Amino acid sequence: MRRISQRNQLVTLSEINITPLLDLAFTLLIIFIITTPMLEQGISLNLPTAGRADGKIDAKDVMTVEVSPEGIYMLNGYKMGLDQIEQYLVAKSRANQNMVVYIRADENGPYGLVAAILNRCEKNNITRVSLRTDPRPEKKR
Repeated sequence: MRRISQRNQLVTLSEINITPLLDLAFTLLIIFIITTPMLEQGISLNLPTAGRADGKIDAKDVMTVEVSPEGIYMLNGYKMGLDQIEQYLVAKSRANQNMVVYIRADENGPYGLVAAILNRCEKNNITRVSLRTDPRPEKKR
């Protein structure tokens, strides 16, 4: 009776084929490259031109409300409804007396959308509100 050696069979099974792993890695890389730009949130706005650039304000004291011409509201990059924004701003203003609300709205959007935010801030005694514009370019003399 002849013995069958299992040594040769084990040698071939001990090698790992990395080709499928490389395919998976490249597929994931392509997926991340494609989806990363989609994760950035914000509204593309054309701010009106006026005023001058701001001085130094601490970034933790700023709450930015963006209003699109279509009526989409965003607070610090997150889509929210008007009531949610009001509740959040009231809670933050109680915790931080130095809070400033920046309102960024498209120059071609309806004024009523901006007025709604202003009315909510006034109703809740949030007095430090700034309507954002693009600063005028300085004239050279």
